Amino acid sequence: MTSVITGDIIKSRDFKDQDIWLNRLKSALAMLSNDSSNYEIYRGDSFQLEHKNYLGSLFAVIYIKACMKSIKGLDVRMAIGVGNKSYQGKTVSESNGEAFVFSGETFETLKKEKLNLKIKTGDIDLDEELNLYFKLALIAMNNWTVNSAEIVKLSFENPNMIQSKLAKLVGISQDAVSKRQKRAYLDEIKELDLIYRHKIETLKYV
Repeated sequence: MTSVITGDIIKSRDFKDQDIWLNRLKSALAMLSNDSSNYEIYRGDSFQLEHKNYLGSLFAVIYIKACMKSIKGLDVRMAIGVGNKSYQGKTVSESNGEAFVFSGETFETLKKEKLNLKIKTGDIDLDEELNLYFKLALIAMNNWTVNSAEIVKLSFENPNMIQSKLAKLVGISQDAVSKRQKRAYLDEIKELDLIYRHKIETLKYV
């Protein structure tokens, strides 16, 4: 089983210098996969990533969102597909299977439904439950400030780093790091990620 994330950058065309967000997106995708054949950027501001560690697919989309929202004026919409893979192509866009179909189909519904994140696994009850969790989480994540998004990004990149060291990294006080993490609802988002991993793991037995 694998997971596929299909997405596009919201308001990317408002930037005269496209490299500002494009370089950040490339870095995020490279952080999530050390094999460049697992991801692709196409049509200017759209992308697809096969995240083979499907249990970590929510972590991946949250990380990408934090990377994009750490640039003022940007956001991202993404669809996760979790399922089997039936064909391995030379690039992610040439590969195929349930996960790829689920991700692509779900992505096409996002604009119409005015959602920035949705999942399809083929398990209708599980999808309904997870998508409700996502809607609630987006209340916080869609409203991240640049500072909130940056602290989530750094916290994900340095999971074992204590607040005092994060503070030195950003150039702010430890108290400011703590406040930014709370405003970003980082603890609650981490809890959601753990629940997600547990729920997705049950798919192995479906």
